[in-house]
Amino acid sequence: MRVHVVDPSAYTPPYDHALCRALARAGPEVELVTSHFAYGPVATPEGYVRRELFYRASIGAPGGRVRIAGKLLQHIPDMLCYRRLARDAAVVHFQWLPVQYLDGYLLPSGRPLVLTAHDVLPREPRRGQLAAQRRLYERFDAIVVHSEHGRTRLVEELGADRDRVHVIPHGVFTHLAERPPDVPPPVPPFQTEMPVVLMFGLMRPYKGIDVLLDAWRGEDGQESIAGAELWIAGMPRMDISSLQANAPAGVRFVPRFVGDDELPAYFERADLVVLPYVQADQSGVLFTALAFGKPLLLSDVGGFPEMHSTNAARIVPAGDARALGRALRELLADPEARAAMGGHARAAAEGRYSWDAIAGAHLDLYERLLREPPQR
Repeated sequence: MRVHVVDPSAYTPPYDHALCRALARAGPEVELVTSHFAYGPVATPEGYVRRELFYRASIGAPGGRVRIAGKLLQHIPDMLCYRRLARDAAVVHFQWLPVQYLDGYLLPSGRPLVLTAHDVLPREPRRGQLAAQRRLYERFDAIVVHSEHGRTRLVEELGADRDRVHVIPHGVFTHLAERPPDVPPPVPPFQTEMPVVLMFGLMRPYKGIDVLLDAWRGEDGQESIAGAELWIAGMPRMDISSLQANAPAGVRFVPRFVGDDELPAYFERADLVVLPYVQADQSGVLFTALAFGKPLLLSDVGGFPEMHSTNAARIVPAGDARALGRALRELLADPEARAAMGGHARAAAEGRYSWDAIAGAHLDLYERLLREPPQR
């Protein structure tokens, strides 16, 4: 079986690499069709082929208007070019489609099409965007989501056919935690003897950084957290100047993109990883933390509550700074509890959320689609 995994804008290189590596290890010929990742190096392909077909003439700063305009100009020709390439594939599995209004008309035909809905629905939909997304989803034989919550949203809010929506968990990014024996441990960005709480990833409004800072500050009669540090690291996609200016003691910001080569330094040093999102479906940061065997403190959004059964995570109500602060204090004061949660995180990484198990679920889906008549 020849499988194409397609991520035109290279939105999720770690996920693309982990999925392709696991699929190739299971037997199929796998090709990742994507574009150059502008923010830094990506993992070297293992067992699969990586082809940078899209947006080869892109110029300008990553994320800037010039670069976005250049990519839009190339999008239709590149998608049509991929349609020809797709004739060699038995199954085509898209990870992202960046121009939903057009992409439904540009997809290849004659073979099963699968889409992973990483963002199940847009958080702040523009006029007509939900209708465009519904039409796009209807062009696929199968839609993969990472949680039961995601399937429920697609079925109930978008009207997707439940039989075409398949829950396959997000895998743990174990490749990010792999280090050869002769390579020394990474040097953390800051030196401290105190416990470290880490919030990692792109800084966006829905991720609840303000709630976390309120929890750390100790509003509503709570005392500010002392004897620990909070590291908030990642590229800002919002104005964080007021958050930085009013941050309580013990908070350190790293407001830039942190590549895979630097990432282990943050996660290996962290004693607790916190994701206080006020809205989400799932998070790659969560599955990075599991790879490093780190205990998790999560809000009760999207698929996060499903992690409670692993015993690797504590769940608090989203947007509740007081409950978040109380949980932070309890976990920081209980290293034995954190150690036990870390052990459960490692067990989860080796079990249900291992990429071998996830690749097997994907292959079962592909084989079923190849046996059955198309549903679109």
